[in-house]
Amino acid sequence: MQSVSLGRFALRPVSHVELEAVLVELSQALWWPVVGLIALVVGYTLVKLGGFLTEALMRSAGSPKRALLVKDGPETPEAMELLMVKELEGLRICSRVGPMLGLIATMVPLGPALSTATGGTDGDSLARLGGSFASVILALTAASIAFAVHTVRRRWLLEELSIRLASKSKSGGSHD
Repeated sequence: MQSVSLGRFALRPVSHVELEAVLVELSQALWWPVVGLIALVVGYTLVKLGGFLTEALMRSAGSPKRALLVKDGPETPEAMELLMVKELEGLRICSRVGPMLGLIATMVPLGPALSTATGGTDGDSLARLGGSFASVILALTAASIAFAVHTVRRRWLLEELSIRLASKSKSGGSHD
């Protein structure tokens, strides 16, 4: 194959080995950002878990949190439903994205670790592989917590929405 000249630039065919090397470098560059995102997912999930436990205690004491209070505009069913979706959106994203981030954090160092393990032991790649498994465990734990909190909070918010809509229809649609 010949190279193609475009003025000052020349395009040449890329070999399979060169392409593979570029892909490996790109995937390796993703490891730290993915680990950082996993840390954000874990932190966000822990904050939401604390809020969830606080709300659970308040509900058990008989004073439920009023999460569906519309601050701007009329308190319509659509506005309350939008508030509910916004309230749960972060948890839903964390419960879905967490496992994917964990998989990426495991797969990125797996290839180089396996290739170095077959040619002899390389302590750095094997140690990084251990860190990647820790990352996936944290990501899956955070996703599991986020899913559980999302599920229960969704039920609570739907119950609150149902009660508020029923009270509005009984009072003739007046605001609370």
